[in-house]
Amino acid sequence: MIAHCFIRLIKQHYQDMDISHVLTRRPLNTLGDFPLPECLTNSIDELVAGADLIVECSGDVFHGTEVIERAFEAGLPVVTINAELQVTTGSYLAGKGFITEAEGDQPGSLAALHEEAVMMGFKPLVYGNMKGYLNHDPSPEDMAYWAKRQGISVDQTTSFTDGTKVQIEQVVVGNGLGATITRQGLEGLASTNLNETGNLLGLMAERVGQPLVDYVIPAGYPAGGVFLVCQHDENQQAALEYFKLGPGPFYTLVRPFHLCSLEVGKTVRRVLYGGGVLLNNSTTPTLGVGAIAKRAMRAGELIERGIGGFQFRGEAVRLDDEPDHVPIGLLRKTALKRAVEPGQLITFDDVDILPSRALDIVMTQRAVRIGASAPVQPQGAPDALGMVAIGG
Repeated sequence: MIAHCFIRLIKQHYQDMDISHVLTRRPLNTLGDFPLPECLTNSIDELVAGADLIVECSGDVFHGTEVIERAFEAGLPVVTINAELQVTTGSYLAGKGFITEAEGDQPGSLAALHEEAVMMGFKPLVYGNMKGYLNHDPSPEDMAYWAKRQGISVDQTTSFTDGTKVQIEQVVVGNGLGATITRQGLEGLASTNLNETGNLLGLMAERVGQPLVDYVIPAGYPAGGVFLVCQHDENQQAALEYFKLGPGPFYTLVRPFHLCSLEVGKTVRRVLYGGGVLLNNSTTPTLGVGAIAKRAMRAGELIERGIGGFQFRGEAVRLDDEPDHVPIGLLRKTALKRAVEPGQLITFDDVDILPSRALDIVMTQRAVRIGASAPVQPQGAPDALGMVAIGG
């Protein structure tokens, strides 16, 4: 969906840009409804040849990592809308080339709102996400129904529903903008009044002494947007109250929408015209997303997938607190080495993980954090979907 909508947007509204190639791993003859079939390719070499920038929108950690590294070898900047990749391999990639999250998904939208707030003199204390619905352990039948109704995959629907996606999104924001969490899994406050909830979160940030990332579950007002809780100079209090932001000391700024692929073009233009990184996972992350077992599982059981699966969900963790956790983005056709219980955080001692470039990167980064030698892992084959190259 992201690639289809983004390509239509560029064709119709960005006359200074052209789509040069679109990378997919699917057979080309199965994509007859694609908006630019003549640009489709299965070759990474063709993707990067002649491009000025790569838009990575595969949603896949393994495939996306491989292609981004190839883009960096060619000296190309990358705009991604793939928070799952960012929290898994993004910090390593951020040290190797230009990678930025795009506006459109909540992390990029929060980063853009952050830039606007700072230019107006605000001091952000809380980076908030508004989540419409949460069920930590949805059934396959319900997810199949909602996936069909919404026109997206079961995997995506499940990761949205069980909270994995919001945890991933907020960790990217926390790492990129220097914020932390109050506890594993975030607070996830129920909220009937965002200003009142924002005041509470602002007090929590003051108590912690550092900006926070978190989310709310609204009742009585729409979900789907993002918000900041900020402070401002005391001598601006009267003006801010006149501007209908309340008496302070906390002010809640709301962006009530995120429009995914329709906003990616803004970040592409930003980069092509010399703008800097909007947001990435930083080269020195403090947060990660671990895998939490949804049910009891026996030794030898196969994990088909972590993100969007029915065996695990993701929770934000502090890297210093949980140095042995397995990033949920690495779980793909993985075997359990021992039994696990519901609610258990999975560590590297619990699983056998298939070799991959993503695993190499994670183990290298982990070794740097804990001051040990990284085990050498053989490189495996990447997974799934597609990329878009932009030619100016």
